[in-house]
Amino acid sequence: MERRPKVLFLCTGNSCRSQMAEGWVRHLKADAIEPYSGGVEVKPVDPCAVKVMADAGVDISGQRSKHVSEMMYIPFDYVITVCSHARETCPFFPGNVKRLHVEFDDPPFLTKDMSEGEEKLAVYRRIRDEIREFVGRMAEDLSEG
Repeated sequence: MERRPKVLFLCTGNSCRSQMAEGWVRHLKADAIEPYSGGVEVKPVDPCAVKVMADAGVDISGQRSKHVSEMMYIPFDYVITVCSHARETCPFFPGNVKRLHVEFDDPPFLTKDMSEGEEKLAVYRRIRDEIREFVGRMAEDLSEG
């Protein structure tokens, strides 16, 4: 079997968007891509992200938030930042790492003034679906690269 490219999804707190991206890759493209997620800070995995991913049939409840420093030894092929702050503060990774950036809205920020419920979850679902679409489009390109 060919070596799968190692891809790190990097976000600020590794609590939501990068966790969803890792989950989608594991669910849709595990045979083609080895996904990781990390943050330039560490925050607990967002329970709303866990819920909306479970609603879509993807279990990320066993994933944990990791600081990017925990993964500096992994020879990544790609580092994909999913927020501007991570892009601006992303550390140097040794080797021939390709850096990509795709911006996704921050569900916790967008919903900070909302009460728990369907309105809040709708924001998370929208971003979950945008991340799924991105993962679906980019996975073949990475496996060929």
